[in-house]
Amino acid sequence: TDACEHVARVCRVLRQPSGNALLLGVGGSGRQSLSRLASFMSDFEVFQIEVVKGYGMNEFKDDLKTCLMKCGNDQKVTTFLFADTQIVNEQMV
Repeated sequence: TDACEHVARVCRVLRQPSGNALLLGVGGSGRQSLSRLASFMSDFEVFQIEVVKGYGMNEFKDDLKTCLMKCGNDQKVTTFLFADTQIVNEQMV
């Protein structure tokens, strides 16, 4: 029941105009899974960066540009999923 309540909250927040959420919790608590489920339930695309060796600010800017192009040109409502483990450089935040 807790997971259902959290998914409902995330859905409600994401559906608001310019809706965004910062989810906090211990590792393995399901933040990412619940966010993906809420995005699916709201019929949103999910965009998440893939951090590989050598990933830096230039690659982050390119990924961000790709995400924004999806939103702007293709008119696709998109959830940008960004985990704390993906922060390579402090400037990304």
